[in-house]
Amino acid sequence: MKTLVGVFLTVFFLAMVIGVSAQIINVPKRVETKTVNRVNHNIDKGIDKGLDAVEDGVTGKNKKTDNNQSGTPETEKTDPKKSTDNSASESKSGNTQDQPALQSFSKYDFVPGDKILLYEDFSQDAVGDFPALWTTNKSGEVNTLSVAPGNWLNLNATEGNWWFLKPIEFPQNFILEFDIVPKKGGARYAVGVALYGENGFKEMSDPYACKTGLIVSVAKTGWETQGLKAGSPKITGNSQLQPVEEEKVNHVIIWVQNRRVRIYHKGAKVLDMPTNLYEDSKFTRLGFMLYRGASCASYVTNVKITTASPDTRNKLLTEGKLVTYGIYFDVNKDIVKPESYGTLNDIAKILNEVPDVKVKIVGHTDADGQDAANLDLSKRRAASVKNELVKSFNVNGDRLVTDGLGEGQPVAPNDTPANKAMNRRVEFIKQ
Repeated sequence: MKTLVGVFLTVFFLAMVIGVSAQIINVPKRVETKTVNRVNHNIDKGIDKGLDAVEDGVTGKNKKTDNNQSGTPETEKTDPKKSTDNSASESKSGNTQDQPALQSFSKYDFVPGDKILLYEDFSQDAVGDFPALWTTNKSGEVNTLSVAPGNWLNLNATEGNWWFLKPIEFPQNFILEFDIVPKKGGARYAVGVALYGENGFKEMSDPYACKTGLIVSVAKTGWETQGLKAGSPKITGNSQLQPVEEEKVNHVIIWVQNRRVRIYHKGAKVLDMPTNLYEDSKFTRLGFMLYRGASCASYVTNVKITTASPDTRNKLLTEGKLVTYGIYFDVNKDIVKPESYGTLNDIAKILNEVPDVKVKIVGHTDADGQDAANLDLSKRRAASVKNELVKSFNVNGDRLVTDGLGEGQPVAPNDTPANKAMNRRVEFIKQ
């Protein structure tokens, strides 16, 4: 028995020695394998970083923004039932978590003025009806969309005109903004925008038979403009930069300044024509057009016309109060949108040039939603404006205080979309 135990122990000992020896012999191979794996892992990490950098360069993303270090607060998940207030000159385009950095919109140099001439979001119209303040020679109805909140005018034809019924006294310097969702398929034009003047008012007039006018054709391939004057040749311009996308919300901005026409879309100035209009151009009408055989159908909303380029310095430093509709937020959100760049840059220049001035930033809302929710929202928006001025424009934060008054100080009755838009504002008050 002892002999058998001895043999077993001997065999077990030899097996242990052989196993250990095998591991020792294979050490160089194992080291080589781990080394190769580690090198490959580091190479993969390097490639990933390189691809991220390339992607950021293409999309304009800012890693600091993604990590909430650019001064922009994180998107707050506000309960929609808490407030239905729409922000000052906001675009209801939905998710702000992937919003580009404010400074990536540095070519957005337009500054809306302190007067709203028109605001139309079709909120007063029943879904399925044709909007009360418009007319057409074709068809259309108010719809809701899955890609964005709010009511949208469905231009549900591939030709025709849709006119705003009331005349508008356009100044020489104004900004027109609207949201558009082009339908998929069809021809290349998403919509034509007609701004024109008439010899006499007609509900359904011909933009091409006008006294003077501007036609902006918004295409899936680019932008085309025509300056019109009766008896004179057209003044044309075009660009292929940043065209509108099908089945997505596109926020289009058209700035008219005397003879000059500028168009902005997707963080870029896509067209700039210094002499696109005739010298004596005067507009009183607004309409949308679709061209026979060349257009797809589209949805439009959030049509807003404001005066442009107020005397910011005089308003703030001399009069002591600047009211702006050029700071943008999404519905129920307190994040300053990148389209606000021009307005904030204009204000920051003055504050940095006159370092002794102190300013109070005050947010205001309309009366939609609960009073307490609107008050809280207005305070958070004012704080976000201060945050952007400090982080993005190097304004000394010690000179800025903030407050919000919610719906408490309206400048117009909260009875129409246009009046509500006037109440949604940010004020800068000299202290």
